[in-house]
Amino acid sequence: MVVWTDQERAFIQDIFSKLNYEDAGPELYCRVLIVYPWTQRYFGGFGNLYSAEAIKSNPMVAAHGIVVLHGLDKAMKNMDDITVLKGLEKALKNMDNIKNTFTALSELHSEKLQVDPGNFQLLGDCLTVVLARRMTTDFTPDIQAAWQKFLSVVISALTRQYY
Repeated sequence: MVVWTDQERAFIQDIFSKLNYEDAGPELYCRVLIVYPWTQRYFGGFGNLYSAEAIKSNPMVAAHGIVVLHGLDKAMKNMDDITVLKGLEKALKNMDNIKNTFTALSELHSEKLQVDPGNFQLLGDCLTVVLARRMTTDFTPDIQAAWQKFLSVVISALTRQYY
C-alpha cells in the first residue's frame, strides 16, 4: 500500500524532468549487462555481448535502455491519477494505477520471456547508481528514499504476474 506525499511526487517528477533518456538509458543497460552478466541470456538477439566494450557499443542495448526509461516515465505519469481520493482508498488506487500500467509488460516478462523476477531489482539498483552518478550531491537521502519507494512499486507491478 502506497501513499505519495506531495514532496515525494515532486522528487520523482524532478528526477524524470532532468533525466536525459538517450544518455542514461544506454548507461543503465550497459551497467546491468556488465555488472550482472547472467542477465545477458535474455538478450540473445542483441548480437555480440561478449565484452564490456561490445556491450557499450551495441545499439540494441542502448535502445533497450531508452525504452526502459520511457516505461518508467509512464509509471511516473500514472502514480497519482486520482487526486480526489483520501487515505486507504487513495493508496490502493495509486498502487493499482502503476500495476495496471505494467500488466502487459509483467505478463510478457513472466510468461513469454521467463525473466527471473529478481532481475527487476538488479535493474532498479543499477538505475539508482546511474541517477546518483548523474545527480551527484543533488541525490540526497530524501530524494533517494522517494526514488526507492517509486522503484518498489514499479518492481511490485512488474513481478505481479509471477505470483
